[in-house]
Amino acid sequence: MAVKVLVPTALQKFTNNQATLECSGNNISELFDSLEQACPGIKDRICDEQGKPRRFLNLYVNSEDIRFLQHTETPLKDGDEVSIVPAVAGG
Repeated sequence: MAVKVLVPTALQKFTNNQATLECSGNNISELFDSLEQACPGIKDRICDEQGKPRRFLNLYVNSEDIRFLQHTETPLKDGDEVSIVPAVAGG
């Protein structure tokens, strides 16, 4: 199963400067593990010590925020697109 992952510029140093990756996983949590295998060190930047997405990152599955779905247990299927989007603050 292939899931397209859109990686923000700030994390592309872990992906050999690739903005898009193909990974696998039945849910977001498994996708994090797949990303770590493909790009060592990236999971620590995405997840906290409990394996939850860091507060300053937003994750979307096909443009739907995982906070309004099933968080890290949000199921994934072949062809899904996961976007990792850094939170923006300011005024």
